Amino acid sequence: MNTEEIIDFTDIEPDIQSLIKKSVAARCNVENASYPVGTCAERTAIVKAVSEGKRKFKVLAVVANKVNNNFTTPCGFCRQAIAEFGDIPIYLAEPLMKYVLKTSLSNLLPCAFGLGNAETLQ
Repeated sequence: MNTEEIIDFTDIEPDIQSLIKKSVAARCNVENASYPVGTCAERTAIVKAVSEGKRKFKVLAVVANKVNNNFTTPCGFCRQAIAEFGDIPIYLAEPLMKYVLKTSLSNLLPCAFGLGNAETLQ
């Protein structure tokens, strides 16, 4: 899925709108003065979902303020964590939810490292 498009929030399927608005596993960043110790909302949501028995994800939504008029994307650590669950659609929205950027993990992390890479090293 190597496409990105900015779409009007109202044009998104109702179940995806619900995900973005209510968030199935809503979480937040936990910042720390020692930056690597902090935990991002995306990884917190994944850990929470997995701890509740969820192993397959249909879609991921990130709702955050834009920075320099750009949608906020998952950081590199989070992109790699998401990669463990496949190339899923990712919706990036701002809190007003007027527009949403629809993308995918393969757009955000085109050369993800996964279990397949580990097998080739053995």
